[in-house]
Amino acid sequence: MPKTIVVSGYKPYEIGVFDQKNPGIHYIKQALKKQFIQLLDEGLEWVIISGQLGVELWAAEVVFDLQLEGYESLQLAVITPFLNQEEKWKDVHKEWYESVLAGADYIDSITKKPYENPNQFRLKNQFFVEKSDGLLLLFDPEKDGSPKYLYETAKRYQEHISYDIRLITFYDLQLIVEEEQLKQDF
Repeated sequence: MPKTIVVSGYKPYEIGVFDQKNPGIHYIKQALKKQFIQLLDEGLEWVIISGQLGVELWAAEVVFDLQLEGYESLQLAVITPFLNQEEKWKDVHKEWYESVLAGADYIDSITKKPYENPNQFRLKNQFFVEKSDGLLLLFDPEKDGSPKYLYETAKRYQEHISYDIRLITFYDLQLIVEEEQLKQDF
């Protein structure tokens, strides 16, 4: 029963999302919420993200919504791979990120320095897997993308330690879309 879960997934551009008005975001958030509620029933206390754009920040927004819906004990940690990760982002993305940080229960960085090299991302993946009970990943092994590296780290870790890996695939998202459409038809 995972008390602490890392949540990650594709960056917006990897799934064709180029603005916050994209209707697909609603379905991604619905899939995350469904998983979170199931995990809360199993004892979930903390959601950990690295604060990257896309699935991670949408997950943070879902955590905030759930807190307002009565799950006050659910907490959000934003643990970045390095300092000032948002430094080169567009202003609109920085504002979104800062709004998530403002609502987070815990904020820290793994390496206490700015970006130096890709090894900082490998360190983040290893840290996340070792400091959590499970991983919830919007990732389809059929579609390559940045979540692949965290997924592979978690799979290797799982070979030695009991570790919960849950995927939200494109098929899962399609089922959510169909469920929502059925609700609208009635």
